[in-house]
Amino acid sequence: MSTTVLRISIICSLLACLFAGNVSAANAVALQQLTFRGTAGQVISVDGSAFNVVCFLGTECPLARLYGPRLQRLADEYADRGVVFLGVNSNVQDSPAEIDEYAKKYAIEFPMVKDADQSIADAFGATRTPEVFVIDADGAMVYQGRIDDQYEPGVSRAEPTQNDLQDAIEALLSGNAVPEPRTTSVGCLITRTEKLKTNESVSTPVTFNADIASILNEHCVECHRSGEIAPMALTDYDEVVGWGQMILEVIDQKRMPPWHADPDIGHFVGERKMPQEARDKIATWLDNGMPQGNAEDLPTLPSWSGGWQFSSEPDVEIAMRDRPFTVPAEGVVEYQYFVVDPQWTEDRWIRAAQVIPGNASVVHHAIVFVRPPDGSRFHGIGWMAAYVPGQRAVGLPDGHARLVPAGSKLVFQMHYTPNGQQADDITRVGVWDIAADDVSHEVFTQLAIDHEFEIPPGVRDHVVEMSVDSFPPNSRMLGITPHMHLRGKSFWLQANRPGGQVKPLLSVPHYDFNWQHWYEFKTPIDLSDVESLQMSVSFDNSARNPFNPNPNDFVSWGDQTWEEMAIAFFDVAIPRGGPHYRVQKPKALSQRQRTEREKRIEEHVTQFMASMDTNRDGIVERDETPVTFQRFGFRHVDRNRDGKIECDEIRTAAAERL
Repeated sequence: MSTTVLRISIICSLLACLFAGNVSAANAVALQQLTFRGTAGQVISVDGSAFNVVCFLGTECPLARLYGPRLQRLADEYADRGVVFLGVNSNVQDSPAEIDEYAKKYAIEFPMVKDADQSIADAFGATRTPEVFVIDADGAMVYQGRIDDQYEPGVSRAEPTQNDLQDAIEALLSGNAVPEPRTTSVGCLITRTEKLKTNESVSTPVTFNADIASILNEHCVECHRSGEIAPMALTDYDEVVGWGQMILEVIDQKRMPPWHADPDIGHFVGERKMPQEARDKIATWLDNGMPQGNAEDLPTLPSWSGGWQFSSEPDVEIAMRDRPFTVPAEGVVEYQYFVVDPQWTEDRWIRAAQVIPGNASVVHHAIVFVRPPDGSRFHGIGWMAAYVPGQRAVGLPDGHARLVPAGSKLVFQMHYTPNGQQADDITRVGVWDIAADDVSHEVFTQLAIDHEFEIPPGVRDHVVEMSVDSFPPNSRMLGITPHMHLRGKSFWLQANRPGGQVKPLLSVPHYDFNWQHWYEFKTPIDLSDVESLQMSVSFDNSARNPFNPNPNDFVSWGDQTWEEMAIAFFDVAIPRGGPHYRVQKPKALSQRQRTEREKRIEEHVTQFMASMDTNRDGIVERDETPVTFQRFGFRHVDRNRDGKIECDEIRTAAAERL
């Protein structure tokens, strides 16, 4: 970042006019007293005709990182037309050196100001980063708000649909009125620190050292520390005070800690939740001016393993490929799939597996599947392990293991999230073996799936029903992962037992595509007396869904995020050596029930062929189906393993499911 002092002529008169008659005389005097200084302490000034765009930015705010390069591109685009950009950092936690590093990392060349006392943010009324203000040649504010609508917290569109800042600049230059002079900024809150109390002797019931640090250590720091995917470290006082109000906001909005199961329905291993008492302590701390407290009250930071989380090194370690995958600085990266041959010539029993991202700052989640050779004895869809930020790797219960047949390949499914800077990743999986003689239960992952739905445009609550009603004898369900895309709204799971008994097992009232949770039951669910597992998946295809790519589309099954899926993965454990291939016999049906069932089967066949048989030759070949169905569903329907699906095979698969 250049430290050249830009010459000034009328900065005070410009600022006095900043709010174009919307400020009182007293406020105008305060504006005239502002001083703009760069990170080296130098005065930064511009002439009265060129001071047009003021950008409030933070070094660690995810949206400020994404939008920093875009702001520079706009600055370059309009430089020859008399538009000058100025960056302002009002975050108390950002040092001048960090601001310089941010500018260097994200290629920002326009001047950056350090607003140490937050007087500039107060004068402009800035509340978030990024937030931009457009000033016309007379010093009047003509636009305040966001840059565009591509990114929001948890939302990443392929491209913007509204370019608010650019539209405002074009209007300014053409002499027209700005079409929308104010929009809502959606980035990170600028915590106001005018009441900040750092005196260790201050008398207050709640301090950072005695109370807040331990709350953050328990609920936040596992992700919010150096080297992890979370954008800011919450490990020391000086950093945390700058995020104080933002911390409370994301807690109250239920965005953090990330957990989406309804606690009134069930509890799960590793669930994340912020107790009300802890939340209230944080609020009290903020109200009291965020005092630091006595040094001796500060707890020791927990220790986390940066690598393998089990007591020993893995028996085998496998990388997704021999060269990195490059994640772009911004945009949306569709799911990536990498197939690896581990060269296993003998069957393996896996008691534990862990996925480690090569670059946790861009790997949102990763799943490793087993692709067995055709004709091998194999149950389920081949789930091996997954990585989700903040979730610890969990081994299977004693004596439980997954079978990986000899000759199997491993498929890495990678979900990358750009963070504003190009990055490389090589993700790995480690596996821990167990001797076959020590395995008492085989664990495999079953699939509940519906790929025949169509969601009409604008519908807020389109429900798709799924069920599984065949289970091996003496089996138990260990856990479940629901999966939808951007229109996914909610998920419900219940167990139906004889006599009409219904047991709710999982409710996800606010599904979030950004968090692919594995819900592991604290007590496995005995499936011996379960007639069926019933699932309801709802989708929101309306304009009120902020994640929705296009509420005017008819939406059907597909691999891309703008399409949809209705899937649930659930782990089942069966006693080894038992009747693995035998499932519970269906109950006898009445003639009416048999007729209705046959009708549903034929409807299923018709719908399947209509959606999958693209060349209309009466046969569905693998290449005609979506990639996800090829990996997770094709082999279950293709009973004779000839690479083609015919109507009789669809009937057989449907009969088992219906």
